[in-house]
Amino acid sequence: MAFAFPIRIYWEDTDAGGIVFYANYLKFFERARTEWLRALGLSQQELRERTGGMFVVTDTALRYLKPARLDDLLTVNASLQDSGRASLTIAQQAWRQPADPGQPPLLLAEGTIRISWVEASTLRPARIPADILQALKKP
Repeated sequence: MAFAFPIRIYWEDTDAGGIVFYANYLKFFERARTEWLRALGLSQQELRERTGGMFVVTDTALRYLKPARLDDLLTVNASLQDSGRASLTIAQQAWRQPADPGQPPLLLAEGTIRISWVEASTLRPARIPADILQALKKP
């Protein structure tokens, strides 16, 4: 099941035409992943302090389908697609919520983000601690 995070589109998110600047979807996806981890009891700051490690983005692949515009309400999803010993692949989507509740949401962008676990002090790759992997795999 995907974690869902609401995001409203403001002026600062758009270009001169009132359309969301493409790179901002990466920011929206980052916010949703961070809140997903927080909802699992995995605050990134606390993880760093407790384990000496942290997640870093190592790969992204995004596909843009429709533009988001000023004042749109989006729901950004995050779900674990794959996990290894040192990295995770997260599937993410940005959906525009309809103004008319009778209409379905519209998929605007989708992609995968690979995050890897590193030692915070050296940025060297490391294994994701077992308790973190266990929390991520909970239904």
